[in-house]
Amino acid sequence: MGITRHSSGRGQLKLSGYLKVCDVADVPIGSMHPVDVAEKRLMIVNVNGQLYATDRICTHEEADLSTGFLMGSMVTCPLHLSRFDVVSGEVQNAPASVPLKTYGLKVEGTNVYVQL
Repeated sequence: MGITRHSSGRGQLKLSGYLKVCDVADVPIGSMHPVDVAEKRLMIVNVNGQLYATDRICTHEEADLSTGFLMGSMVTCPLHLSRFDVVSGEVQNAPASVPLKTYGLKVEGTNVYVQL
């Protein structure tokens, strides 16, 4: 699989339909790392060594979930305490009722790529 420059000109790399968003070291176990890519506001989440990619804006209000609270695979919104499973995107606690969008993710070496 070849790596090519992304057409945005921002120096981001693309790997077979996946766009580089960060390095593995940017996302220690138990953390959330915000990234802005291709006009999307995402977060990369490390749950026990497994990385996941989701939208980072709460579907209830415009709160940034990466500033919320992560416990296991559950992220809690800092604004109204909606809770989402970052693995599936499913809502676990109201007031949110719409799930988070999740994205395919690959790790190649130390690079983290997300499928948009």
